[in-house]
Amino acid sequence: MKQINLFNLRKSTLRQFSLRCASFIIPIAFGVSISSCNDDFLERQPIDAITDVTFWETEEQLKQAVNGVYASLKGKNFADMENLADNTIYPPRSDYQSISSGNFDFTVGTLNSEWTAQYDGIRRCNHFLENYTKAEGTVSPEVLNQFVGEVRFMRAFLYSYLSFFFGDVPLITKTLDIGDPEIYGPRAPRAQVVDFVLEELDKAAQGLPVTYNTANLGRITKGAALGWKARVALFYGRYDVAEAAAKAVMDLGVYQLYSNGDPATSYMQLFTDAGKLAAGKNKETILARLYLENVSMHNMSRETLVPDQTSRFSPTKSLVDAYLASDGLPIQKSPLYSEATYGDIFKNRDPRMTQTILTPGTAWGGNDDGDQDDKPNAIFNLPKFNADKKGSVTGTGYYFIKYVDPGAVATYNKDDNDIHLLRYAEVLLTYAEARLEQGKLTQQDLDITINKLRDRVGMVHMNIEELAANGLNLREEIRRERRVELAREGQRYFDILRWKQGDLLAQDVKGIKKSLIPSWAQTYVASYPTDENGYLIINNGRRFDPAKNYLWPVPFTQLQQNPNLGQNPGW
Repeated sequence: MKQINLFNLRKSTLRQFSLRCASFIIPIAFGVSISSCNDDFLERQPIDAITDVTFWETEEQLKQAVNGVYASLKGKNFADMENLADNTIYPPRSDYQSISSGNFDFTVGTLNSEWTAQYDGIRRCNHFLENYTKAEGTVSPEVLNQFVGEVRFMRAFLYSYLSFFFGDVPLITKTLDIGDPEIYGPRAPRAQVVDFVLEELDKAAQGLPVTYNTANLGRITKGAALGWKARVALFYGRYDVAEAAAKAVMDLGVYQLYSNGDPATSYMQLFTDAGKLAAGKNKETILARLYLENVSMHNMSRETLVPDQTSRFSPTKSLVDAYLASDGLPIQKSPLYSEATYGDIFKNRDPRMTQTILTPGTAWGGNDDGDQDDKPNAIFNLPKFNADKKGSVTGTGYYFIKYVDPGAVATYNKDDNDIHLLRYAEVLLTYAEARLEQGKLTQQDLDITINKLRDRVGMVHMNIEELAANGLNLREEIRRERRVELAREGQRYFDILRWKQGDLLAQDVKGIKKSLIPSWAQTYVASYPTDENGYLIINNGRRFDPAKNYLWPVPFTQLQQNPNLGQNPGW
């Protein structure tokens, strides 16, 4: 049977083919995948009418195909996945809230969209890897190795998410013809998929450069392949592999934590335009989805502080309480912590809290902030619960400032700050955790990892002896550190899964203490239930069944197309 061509499939052909094997079809058009200072990289010629016979001949043609693969790199949707866990909530019903609360089944649209999105990208990768050798002799081995490394990374990246979500999945390493048996084949065991991912990342790292020139910012590097290997290995408890991969990134000597010299703003600034790779000062970000003003932009700021609706990302009490007091103790143990007023909650805390959670006295774009005059305010003072379309409503009493450009809040889709998919900070956290889980962690390890993160913001050091003296568990504190450092970066859900702490997702989502809301605004929260201590209950009726909820179910649509996939336990 004739091979289906990636580049000259017409829409009618796609529609017919999709009836039988929709999971493995890719879109015709390669959308803009990376932003860069290089016009040639951004302004690619369309290739939907080029055939395999003439396409795979030049370096430029191969580069266009590789650039198309980047369309599958996650962007803002990476941060959106924070709503799957217990750091944030969007109170209105959504797929993420349903999944997070355990109240969903295999018909939820997000399940199928994640399945098909990954396989769309995988097919692009497979097609490239089957054809790039046609350019041997005309393209240098170094360039070919780089391109192959980028594509192998992307294939591993996509399979890692499939395995995180679904466990066993079809392991497809070639483009498929309509009659190929793999279309109706079973799923490969999760362990086999993970082995494949780790091997692909090793191969990718061998051909990838450590750095690129300015014109190629955003392309996948050796550090990205090794760093992603560390993340995948950590997820699956392969701690020796995670440690080695993280150390390999550290030993490259090209990454360092971002700082502007001011502990009060350095962390927050990383997630603004100042932290863009194109700005030239960020040596921390290892992998990012780049955005470019008026070319490719996202809507993070407006969704965070949407000035006439409810915020799509409301920080939970659970996250706010996770930040230590400035003396290094949990707020439940520290004499420095007070909750006498709303503003007191933010005082004497880990500085990352006020660089992540909007603090009274901070400039914002959410307009009316819940005070009595009901007028726009450029400075935030109080949370707003009155849904009168005159200001940003919080679901919990808290708002985010991390990843927010106040100037972009007023207009739809005007963010051009990078979305950071893999940072050096995470690599340091992975190294520390992997060492801990092998019984190898020392104070010296903490000083070259977690305490580097604390130095950036002026936070007291983590000290093993002091933790023990205060009755604190070292593992819990390292996990806390990961939570606060990576808050709002789409990783909390996956950490909960790998730590087997699904019971956290079954707990009620809570907000501020009801008594902290001014008397004149109490009418807006009168219907909110509270717990025994007076904290608002934002979302209840949650559940987590450990027999099934550590995996997503195979989507209903996929089971209809291929019953041989089978279903995950409990679904």
